[in-house]
Amino acid sequence: MSANGGFGLLVRRRRDRYIAQALLVATALLWLVPAWSALREALKAGGFSNFTSLFSDPLGGIPVWRTYLNSLLNGVVHAAVVLFVSLPAGYAFGKLRFRGREALYYGTILFLAIPGTAILVPLYHVTQQLDLFNSHLGVGLPEAALTVPFGVLLMRNYAENVPDTLLEAAIMDRAGHFRIFTRIFVPIARPAIVNLTVLCFMWSLQDYLWPSVLNTEPDMTTAAQAVSSFHNALSASPVDSARYSASLVLLAVPAVLLVVLGQRFITNGLTSGATKD
Repeated sequence: MSANGGFGLLVRRRRDRYIAQALLVATALLWLVPAWSALREALKAGGFSNFTSLFSDPLGGIPVWRTYLNSLLNGVVHAAVVLFVSLPAGYAFGKLRFRGREALYYGTILFLAIPGTAILVPLYHVTQQLDLFNSHLGVGLPEAALTVPFGVLLMRNYAENVPDTLLEAAIMDRAGHFRIFTRIFVPIARPAIVNLTVLCFMWSLQDYLWPSVLNTEPDMTTAAQAVSSFHNALSASPVDSARYSASLVLLAVPAVLLVVLGQRFITNGLTSGATKD
C-alpha cells in the first residue's frame, strides 16, 4: 500500500470514529432530555423535600420502598427460575450430542415469538387454580416463562464458545457431565449469568402487565405500577406535580444502577458466541 493510500485510510478511520462518537453523544443527549426534564420538574416546588417526602408521607398510602421491595422479590423469583432452567439447557444444547437436539432447541426458541398477551388468559386461570394471586411467585413465574427461551438462547451461545478441549480434559479425568457443568461451565459462564440476572431484574422492574393482572392488593404494588398509582393519588397543583416527577426519578434509579453496575457483564454476555476459536 502506498503512503498516500495509507494516509487516506487513516483519515477515513479517524473520520468514521468521529462520526460514531458524535452519533453516540447525540443519542445520549436525546435519552437524557426526559430524565433532565423530570429532575427539573421535581425540584421546581419544594426542592429535595419532594424526594424525602415520598418516604415519610407515601403517595396513595404506598411507600416507595415497598414498591422497590415488591419488584425486587418478583425479580428474585424471575431470575432464579430462568437461571435454573436456562443454565443446564444451554449446556445440554451447546455441548451434548443427542437425537432431536436441534429440533428441541429451535422449538424452544420459537417461543420467543409468543407475546405475553397471547397466554394471558390461560396463565390467569392457572394462577387462580394454584392460589398464587397477590404473591411474588405468582408474578415471577409468568415473567420467567417468557424469559426462559431467551435465556436458553444466550446460554447455548455461550456454551458453544467454550473450548471443547476443556471438556475433553475433564472427561479424561473421569468427570461426569454434572461435575463438568458445575465445576467448569458455570464458573466460565459467569458473564452470561450476571448478564441474564441483570436483565431479569430490569424486566421485572419494568413489567406492568403481570403485576396488574395477578395482584389486587395495594401492598403488592410494584415500581412500574407505582407510576400510575402515584399519578392517580395526586392533584394538579405545582407541589403535587413536583412530587410526581420526584417519584418518576426515584423509580428509575434501580434500573439505572443495574445497567451501570452490570454494564461490563451485559456487553460480554450479549457478544458471547459471536466469535469462534
